[in-house]
Amino acid sequence: MAVIPPPPLDPPPLKQLTLMLDWYLSPQHAALIVAKERALFAAQGLEIELLTPADPSIAIKLLAAGEVDLALTRQPLLHLHAHDGAPITRIATLIETPLNAVIVAGEAPAPAAVADALADLHYGYSTREGRDVLVEQLLPRSVRQVDDFVAPESVHFDAADALRSSRVDAVADGFFHTLPQQLASDGIVTHTVRYSDIDIPRHDGLILLANSDSVARQATTWSRVLIALEEASNWMIEHPEEAWTLLVTTHPVLDNPINQEAWDDLLRRVALSPAALDERRYAAFESYLQSAGVTENSIPVTRLAVNPHLLMER
Repeated sequence: MAVIPPPPLDPPPLKQLTLMLDWYLSPQHAALIVAKERALFAAQGLEIELLTPADPSIAIKLLAAGEVDLALTRQPLLHLHAHDGAPITRIATLIETPLNAVIVAGEAPAPAAVADALADLHYGYSTREGRDVLVEQLLPRSVRQVDDFVAPESVHFDAADALRSSRVDAVADGFFHTLPQQLASDGIVTHTVRYSDIDIPRHDGLILLANSDSVARQATTWSRVLIALEEASNWMIEHPEEAWTLLVTTHPVLDNPINQEAWDDLLRRVALSPAALDERRYAAFESYLQSAGVTENSIPVTRLAVNPHLLMER
């Protein structure tokens, strides 16, 4: 009598996770898209749903409330929200350099006149980073105390319209890959002042956050997320044209000349070891915020950021 082999076991179900983006899907999210579409998350036993916030300011709030598993933000916003007591921790870096800059209407002044020119502008901002960090650096206290000083204003995440209508002279935290190009298509000349030119410390441009109340308990899961992201990031660098094709095929909304022009520069900024943590960078930004009067004290780096791979070894 023939022995009938047992049927193959079904693979275990994928662990379901939700990740809130920082804003609309864009090429800066490429590692997440590649990891999802090339089944790199699935290979780690994960299914990650990428969510787009109705308002960029809610991603961290939802993470802190436990309503999403992960969220994206920029390093300066991590520091500011952590000082408010939000239970959030950086577990990965996707983009290693700032993607924002001061975007100013008009031609650039002579180098010697840049500081004075920046101090005379009416600023808009989109986020707390722009309001609490950049504006404080751009506008000396003496300028803010004059009678005719016009206070910076929120542009409500529509920086292009604010500059196009001359409502503001500059946006403190604009995306330099897209905002100048959008305005140039309307015939509006702008120039870009990088954060490093105004003594803002170098920092991570896009980071992945988890809830700090459960980060140690979830270290194994977060480690698997980061293995997939590292594979995705390295594949993009090795296959940039294939990666671009994958992005625009799976998400046609990304297929436009501005994004395509920015693609090569974005790739140069991608973190190839997303879990790796530069503790000095986070400590330096904390020190900067305190010395600038933005915060009253300094939070230890261990409270702000971790490497989940190392948490598993403890």
